[in-house]
Amino acid sequence: MEYDKIKIKRLLRELSQMKGRHTELVSYYIPAGSDFNKASELIGQELALTRNVKNKTVRKNVLSALEKINQELKLYKKLPENGLAIFCGNVSREEGKSDIKLWTIVPQEKIQVKLYWCDQKFELNPLKELIKEKNNYAIICLDKSSADIAIISGKSVTILKHLHSLVPGKTRAGGQSSVRFYRVRENLLVSFLQKIAATAKSLLEGEELKGIIISGPGPIKEKFYNEEYLTAELKKKIIGVVDTSDTEEPGVRETLERGKDLIKETEFVKEQDLLKEFFVKLSKGKGDVVYGEQDTIESLNEGKVEIILVSCDFEDLDKIEELCEHTNTNIEIISTSSQEGVEFKNIGGIGGILRY
Repeated sequence: MEYDKIKIKRLLRELSQMKGRHTELVSYYIPAGSDFNKASELIGQELALTRNVKNKTVRKNVLSALEKINQELKLYKKLPENGLAIFCGNVSREEGKSDIKLWTIVPQEKIQVKLYWCDQKFELNPLKELIKEKNNYAIICLDKSSADIAIISGKSVTILKHLHSLVPGKTRAGGQSSVRFYRVRENLLVSFLQKIAATAKSLLEGEELKGIIISGPGPIKEKFYNEEYLTAELKKKIIGVVDTSDTEEPGVRETLERGKDLIKETEFVKEQDLLKEFFVKLSKGKGDVVYGEQDTIESLNEGKVEIILVSCDFEDLDKIEELCEHTNTNIEIISTSSQEGVEFKNIGGIGGILRY
């Protein structure tokens, strides 16, 4: 069965809770394009090695897990195009009892890593990498007083660093000549912009970014962009300069709104558009949306819902995801990293846009 990102995320939550009492949980990643016969042979080799394990309980449980994996592999005539990830082991919480369970995943993206691992927990990092957000963007929002460097990843916006400057306002301190004051102020501004650039280099260089937006009120952002502050690697990733009326967190939020067209492919913007559609329909009161757990599930079972919205903090999230899978209904997990996401959570954290 091919797993999309939502199913993999749900499975990751489940697998991360599994703990072996000993090193008896097996994680096996078979990368795309592998020789499937050799992949099966490796399990045979591990079976032979495991028979030499001294601890009777560990030996028994790992052998059982490997046999179960071996039987699973025989169900495939050939390796799926994107590879295969198998997790199997004794997940019983009681010492001395055995509960061997197996999970098999055919992801929508190619598995690149070859790995066989036996531990007290499943090795999930390669699976997490497969669903890692690829459309990441950065924001550098600044003026002469402060700067914030933020990252947009998936549906979340995180301020990585806040910087405060020592640049004085344009009013001169008593007794200072205008020329001397101007020179001191300019030197402090240059030092601050250099500090912003150095911080951006340490935080962003080497990261997989699709673009960087420079923003802020006034002309300082243009000075930062046009002059040689940023490294060549970061400068080539700049996709726009956006005017805002503020800095710090409000400025970052304003950048997201005013620079929306620059980052329209991000999950964050797609979520914002969906929430906006939901709340507009809700405000019109024409019955185009439903919200609240009981009414939403009722509409879902009746086949009326086009797309289900569920807050990431919703208590019965797994139950709703399974119900959507059974009814073949699209589901969108709503983050709480935006004001709209918080508002949605506050009205119950579940709702749907109706087909009719």
